[in-house]
Amino acid sequence: MKKIALPLAMLMILAGCAGPSALGGDPNITVMQGSEMPAPDRTDLLSESRPYLIGAFDKLTIDVFGIEELNQKEVQTDASGRISFPLAGIIEAAGKTPAEIEAEIEARLRSRYVRDPQVTVNLKETVSQVITVDGQVKKPGLYPVIGKMTLMRAVATAEGTAEFAKLNDVVIFRTVKGQQLAALYNLKAIRRGNYADPEVFANDVVVVGDSQARRLFRDALQVVPLLTTPLIIAMQNNN
Repeated sequence: MKKIALPLAMLMILAGCAGPSALGGDPNITVMQGSEMPAPDRTDLLSESRPYLIGAFDKLTIDVFGIEELNQKEVQTDASGRISFPLAGIIEAAGKTPAEIEAEIEARLRSRYVRDPQVTVNLKETVSQVITVDGQVKKPGLYPVIGKMTLMRAVATAEGTAEFAKLNDVVIFRTVKGQQLAALYNLKAIRRGNYADPEVFANDVVVVGDSQARRLFRDALQVVPLLTTPLIIAMQNNN
């Protein structure tokens, strides 16, 4: 009995922490009834976009309308972010948007070969604009950042948190002007709307911490299997 007493006491403490947390708290978040939630308008949907900046080794598809030889040409930027395109020559693509590349190719073709060129540049595959998601997520790895991405979206892209994730120990590492920065976030609080979901950027590293308490909880359940169902539910609610 003495060997079981300690795990039981720990389980009771963990289960007691499973009370519901308040929704909201961030002054920029308005909490509403589900039936009152309005649909987003066109402006709301478009505001989520962010211009994509081309980087090294990105793959692009370039099309010059009406010129078969320049139709659906696939190019890849080199290590310095440059591309070579027929009749347009070498173009410094790094740090520019696809629309800016379109304009530059059109200007070069117009000045020499084509009266009114219509160029379309599409991103086929990104290698430079990626975020690293590591730690207690189901699928750690590198993921492309296209458009606006937030911390919750980054974790969801990695298929969500893993079994032993510590939701109040999520760190974002970022380099700004050569300085290494780190910030700590509480994913559980963000999910409840207690504060805003922070935006993440290309080259950020997100690390979801490991919960030793959750590991202890699993080990204790192996000692008292009869209490498994209600206590697992309590722990899941605590997420």
